[in-house]
Amino acid sequence: MKSSAKKSRKVSSETAALNFFAEAGLLKRVKRSGWWVAGIENPETVAEHCFRCAVIGYYIAHGEGVDPFKVVTMTLFNDIHEARINDLHKMGHHYIEFRLAEQKVFADQIAHLEDKVKAALQAMRQDYDRQLSRESIVARDADILECLIQAKEYVDNGYPVARTFFKRAPDYLKTTTARQLWKKAISWDSHAWWQNVVKFER
Repeated sequence: MKSSAKKSRKVSSETAALNFFAEAGLLKRVKRSGWWVAGIENPETVAEHCFRCAVIGYYIAHGEGVDPFKVVTMTLFNDIHEARINDLHKMGHHYIEFRLAEQKVFADQIAHLEDKVKAALQAMRQDYDRQLSRESIVARDADILECLIQAKEYVDNGYPVARTFFKRAPDYLKTTTARQLWKKAISWDSHAWWQNVVKFER
């Protein structure tokens, strides 16, 4: 009886927010599983992926003439469920209906947040999952393009197996801006930017 009462006890909005922030922080330690399947040593974390998704999404949004802040929000929260159920590579998705688990986790994660925050996040998530708005399409393209750029960087850093990701992922890009960026990225030297900043003298 006591344990039941304890379980149903409502936390303050501040505590709920802090708990939510702690969950988000856990993503800094969750590795992207597709990369360790490919044999990448010390692969990127989910948090690292989400950060660059937001940067890419912001850029693509301007190219496509859609709301960049809506896109950035979608990219930042898209994988937050992985704090509880981890990142699952494509082999796992072949056997497990992961989408339903993602939706359940997200609902639980935001359940105790302030109503206006909860409502905004619910609407954002539904929008992204339905892939009907232009912003949701851009956000999805940012997710795919980030993975492709990361794959290109791994190839440039001596992991040729990462080239496997070049085969099918580009076919899922829908926006003109994302497709053009990937077309350029195939032959792009991912180290050139810092070599141009730091001019080495003989």
